[in-house]
Amino acid sequence: MKKIWIIAKRELRSFFDSLMAYVMIVLFLGFSGFFTWLFGSDIFLVNQASLQAFFSITYWTLFFFIPAITMGMLADERKSGTLELLVTKPVSDWQIISGKFLAAFLLICISLALTLPYYITVSSIGKIDHGAVWLGYLGLLFMSASYISIGLFCSSITSNQIVSFLAALFIGIFLQLIFGLIAASSTGWFGGVFDYLSLSTHYESMARGVIDSKDIIYFLSIIFLAMTGTELALSKRNISA
Repeated sequence: MKKIWIIAKRELRSFFDSLMAYVMIVLFLGFSGFFTWLFGSDIFLVNQASLQAFFSITYWTLFFFIPAITMGMLADERKSGTLELLVTKPVSDWQIISGKFLAAFLLICISLALTLPYYITVSSIGKIDHGAVWLGYLGLLFMSASYISIGLFCSSITSNQIVSFLAALFIGIFLQLIFGLIAASSTGWFGGVFDYLSLSTHYESMARGVIDSKDIIYFLSIIFLAMTGTELALSKRNISA
């Protein structure tokens, strides 16, 4: 665990040293704040003490931001040769992957923590469903962890950051949009399968304040599969080297 934390701190430091973290946080707060308070189905328009508008826009904001965060975490290191240098140290591929995953996850946690004033403000102006809010945040964390693991997988199979970014978005579009559309236009067990595969189904359930074991299993399965795929991609590189 100590080695994982060392790698995570190294990655977090690189985020903030390159200003990437500051840019990401400012843009994230700007988008989420604008659409939550000022535009479209904002809180004042619906005249209801709810953060559903925030969870809806953050769902899509993180969809684009997370691939941008993860696209170079392995691809750039492979291109520059620092990944080969890292694996010569007494750390396993799994520790490298876990450390990078933790760094990206902590950056998302920091960004979401900075939105807590939204929650405090809304709760002070009206009666709010606190359970739904906290489950909504939990849903965002699970969704973020899933996309971070997918982003790391895409970053592990290429040395090109743009390819990594586009590949992560491509996979995300199926999980976030296409599977849901197929489920909506299908019936029976076929529609049920695609409904379960749709990330939107599980996230929206939690954002409404409902938690189910199948939602947790779904997110954990994506994380496990993507992280395992990342480890396999790195091990193949080691064999070929």
